[in-house]
Amino acid sequence: MPRKRTPHRVAVVAPSPVSMFNLAIPELMFGKVEVDGRPGYEVVICAAEPGPVPTSGGLDLYVRHGLEAIEGADTVVVAGTGEPYLPDPRIVAAVKEAAAGGKRISSLCTGAFQLAEAGLLEGRRATTYWAHAEEMRRRYPRVDLQGDVLYVQDGPYVTASGYAAGIDLCLHIIRTDYGAAVANEVARRALVAPVRPGGQTQFTHTPLPPERGHACADTRGWAMRNLDKPLTLTDLARHAGVSVRTLTRRFHAESGVSPLQWLLHQRVERAKELLETTTLPMDQVARACGLGTADSLRAHVVRRTGLTPSAYRAQFSRLGTEDAVGSSNAA
Repeated sequence: MPRKRTPHRVAVVAPSPVSMFNLAIPELMFGKVEVDGRPGYEVVICAAEPGPVPTSGGLDLYVRHGLEAIEGADTVVVAGTGEPYLPDPRIVAAVKEAAAGGKRISSLCTGAFQLAEAGLLEGRRATTYWAHAEEMRRRYPRVDLQGDVLYVQDGPYVTASGYAAGIDLCLHIIRTDYGAAVANEVARRALVAPVRPGGQTQFTHTPLPPERGHACADTRGWAMRNLDKPLTLTDLARHAGVSVRTLTRRFHAESGVSPLQWLLHQRVERAKELLETTTLPMDQVARACGLGTADSLRAHVVRRTGLTPSAYRAQFSRLGTEDAVGSSNAA
């Protein structure tokens, strides 16, 4: 019989006073992951002192587990706190030990101060909530602080800026662990935007701004269902029942980009998903996502990820070795 897959274990650390929003994000996002009908993650919330933990909103949350929960975790997420400049020495010691044990360590918002105090971010790129960026630079000058990104990964350390960027960080982790298809399904279930690259140098590209309207929503949905076709501005305008000029104006107002920029973004995202989840030859991937030829696929994937399609597949494929035989034709 095939061996049952063990869920990836995540320990979420709640400093005091903890941000309730920060604390809710990992449980919400990781809790929606299913792989082959089984939970992809097992999430446990822990604190330096089990029991009532004050929140930055004035409430108390009851946390049952102490920091020993970190020992059995694969990933540690340190939530933000209302007292970012006073890292808890118990949490600092725990994440330092976890890092030494090879665990992935991440932080949300001001949780980065705990990682910096532990010395984990020295000489590494990291981020935190913009309002506290200058204080972090002053206290930890050896951290290469990235002040204008959603999140950034440097080695095993992943840090996010404030508020909703924690959602982006969790989706990034899910994609790293289980691939684009799973991460995008979680985003759909949570009613949030798909994975948005936040700060990684090698795999960065400009994320689409959040959509600000729905007049073109039906046309966007229709285009997503027809990415394999050679769609033009005229095709999109005809579907929307407006002129090309009106479509372009409305599309930019809602999406922040032109219709063709949006369409190219979606084609490349579909290509990346197919590279991760199928063994289709490169010319078939190119046709399936509307990029036309293997040469065009290669040009766009290299521009967005820094890797050729075959290298991207080799690094991010979620298929077993036996499934990937014959899938590596050059591109």
